[in-house]
Amino acid sequence: EYPFRRHVSGFTSSLRTSSAETFIPTSVDLANGLHRPHQKPAILRKISAAQQLSASEVVTHLGQTVVLASGTLSVLLHCEAVGNPKPTISWAKNGEEVKYNDRLLLQPDDSLQILAPVEADVGFYACNASNALGSDSVSIAVTLAGKPLIKASRATVINTESPAVTVDIGSMLKTIQRANASINCQVAGVPEAKVTWFKNKVKLSSTHHLHDGLLLIANVSLSDQGLYSCKAANLHGEVTESSQLLVLEPPRPLPYLEDLTAMLTSAGPSTYAVLTSPSGTKLTVSPGSSALIGCAVDGHPTPNITWLYSGEPLSLRHQLLAAGRILQILNVSDFTDGEFSCLAQNEAGSLTQVMALAIQDYRWSVDKLTACSASCGHRGVQLPQLRCLLDGAEVNASYCRDTPQPSLQPIACNRRDCPSRWMVTSWSPCTRSCGGGTQMRRVTCQRLTAKGSSVPMSNEACAQLSKRPVDTQNCNRQPCVEWVASSWGQCNGPCIGPRLAVQHRQIFCQTKDGTSVSSDQCSSLPRPLSTQSCWTDVCGVHWRVSLWTVCTATCGNYGFQSRRVDCVHIRTNKPMMEHHCSWRPRPANWQRCNITPCENGTWLRGGEAKGWWSGKEGRVVSQKLSTGPC
Repeated sequence: EYPFRRHVSGFTSSLRTSSAETFIPTSVDLANGLHRPHQKPAILRKISAAQQLSASEVVTHLGQTVVLASGTLSVLLHCEAVGNPKPTISWAKNGEEVKYNDRLLLQPDDSLQILAPVEADVGFYACNASNALGSDSVSIAVTLAGKPLIKASRATVINTESPAVTVDIGSMLKTIQRANASINCQVAGVPEAKVTWFKNKVKLSSTHHLHDGLLLIANVSLSDQGLYSCKAANLHGEVTESSQLLVLEPPRPLPYLEDLTAMLTSAGPSTYAVLTSPSGTKLTVSPGSSALIGCAVDGHPTPNITWLYSGEPLSLRHQLLAAGRILQILNVSDFTDGEFSCLAQNEAGSLTQVMALAIQDYRWSVDKLTACSASCGHRGVQLPQLRCLLDGAEVNASYCRDTPQPSLQPIACNRRDCPSRWMVTSWSPCTRSCGGGTQMRRVTCQRLTAKGSSVPMSNEACAQLSKRPVDTQNCNRQPCVEWVASSWGQCNGPCIGPRLAVQHRQIFCQTKDGTSVSSDQCSSLPRPLSTQSCWTDVCGVHWRVSLWTVCTATCGNYGFQSRRVDCVHIRTNKPMMEHHCSWRPRPANWQRCNITPCENGTWLRGGEAKGWWSGKEGRVVSQKLSTGPC
C-alpha cells in the first residue's frame, strides 16, 4: 500500500547522541575524514530514501525509516563512520545490544542485515561508533505500515551538574533546578504520525515543544515535576510513552527545626538541645544529662541522614527521632568530648553539618568548715565541708561519686570551760502502771572544764543562769481498764456437729469503777472469747435414707431409681428441719441405673406407663399391653 521509496517526514534527521565536543557535518567526505589526525567518531548521514533493489530486498542508510511489507525478505542497514583511530561499530535495538544469529547478521562492512523480517524485528536500530576519543550514535526505524512506533528508553538519567540534559521518552529524568531539560520522542509511522505532548495527562500547547518531537523544558523548577507523555497517532492507531521528571535539590542547611523545639519543650530540665551547622556548633553539657542534636536540612528528594561520632557510625546508646533528623543522647556520660556530625545525602548531592560536644567535670571542694560541734568543753570539732562543684556551682554530691574524695581532718574548736549548768539524770520508772503515778530524777549543778572533767557547783551558781529543772513529775494518768464478759447465752445456735452447737456472750471494756469506755482503751489487753461450742440434744440428728426403688428400665440410657432422704432425731427418730442436718452432706435421693445396651426387646416401666423397647432401633416402638415378642 505504501511504496518503499515513500519519504516519511520527521526521520531525515535522526537523534544524535555524541560525546564529541564539535559537530561533524553530515556531508563530511570519507576520504578527507580519514586524513584528519585523532578525530572523534562521526557517523555519516545520508538523506536519500531507501533503495528497493528487488521486490524482496531493501537497502538503506541511517537516518531513514524502513517500512516492512509482506514480501520483504531482506533489510540491509548501512552504517558508515569516520574517525581516527578507526571507530568500532556496534548495533543496538531499542537500547539493548543486538544479539546476532542466523537472521540478524553483521556484515564485513559493519552493516546490519535482517533476513526474513517479522513483526518482532520492528523497532529502532542504533549504530554506535566509538574510539578512544569519544563516540557517536545514529538511529534508524524499522516499522510496519500501520500503528506508529515510538523509540523509547528505560534508562534513568541523573543530572547534578550540566546546565542542559536530553533524554529519550520513556526514561526517568532526575535533574537539578535551573537546567534546560529536553525529552526526545522519535516516532516512526506510515502514514505519518501526529505527535501530541501531555503533562500529568493534561495536553500541552505547541509553545512548549520544538520540531521533530523534541520537548524543551527551560529553566527547570519544582513546578515542572511530573509525568510527561508523548502520544503518536495516525489512521491506524496511537501509541503513548511517558517520562517522569523529578527535580533535584541538593541538601541545604535550615536556620531552625520545629520538631527540635517541640521535643525540648516536653523534655526534662536536664536536657540540652543544639543544631548542627556546616561551620560547626559547640555544646557544653553536664555529666549525666541528655542532649537533643538536630540536623536542620532541606532538599529534594528529602535527604537521607546518617549520624557519625568522631567520623565513625554511632555504636553507643542513642535514639533517632523525627525521621532521623534528631539524635537523642540519653546520657552524655556514655561519650567523651568529641564531634557529632550528620551527613545529609540525596541524588543531587550531600551536606555535612557538625557539632562539638564538651562535657563539664565534677570535682570535690573543701573550702568551707562545718559549725563547731560544741560551744565549750573538750569535744568541740569542725569538719571540712565537702562539696561537689560543677563549673563553680554546688550540685548534689551524688554527681561526684566517681571522683576520689580528699582526706578530711577534724579541727578542734571552742575548747574552754563551760558555764555552770544543771545536770539531770534519767527519770525513774513510774510508780503505777495506770490511774496516776509519780517518777523522780536527780538534779545537780555542775561545770564542764576544758579538760573534760565535771566540777560540782552550788545551786546558786546555776540558778543565776537558768531555772532549776523539776525533779518529780506525774505519770501514767490514764484510767485503769479491763475486759468484762456477760454470761453465756443458750446453746441454740446452728448445729456444727453431732449434738454440737454454738453459744454467744458479750464483751465490754470498762474502768475499775464499772464505767463503760471505748474498746480501743482495752486494745492492749487480751480480749476474752465471745463464742464457743456447746452440747445440745437438738443437734443429735442424722440423715435417714430408705431403700432404692426398682430401676425404671433394665437396659438403655433412660433408667433411674429414687429413695427417701429425711433429717431425723437420733434418739426420738422424729423428723427434724433439714437445716439441723446441714453440717453433714445430704445423700442423693435419685440416681441412674442399668446403663447398659439393650440387645433384645424389653419392657420399660415408668410409673403406670409401659412400653416395648427396641434395642435395634434405640426407641420405644409400642406401648400396647400385649405379650408380643416378650
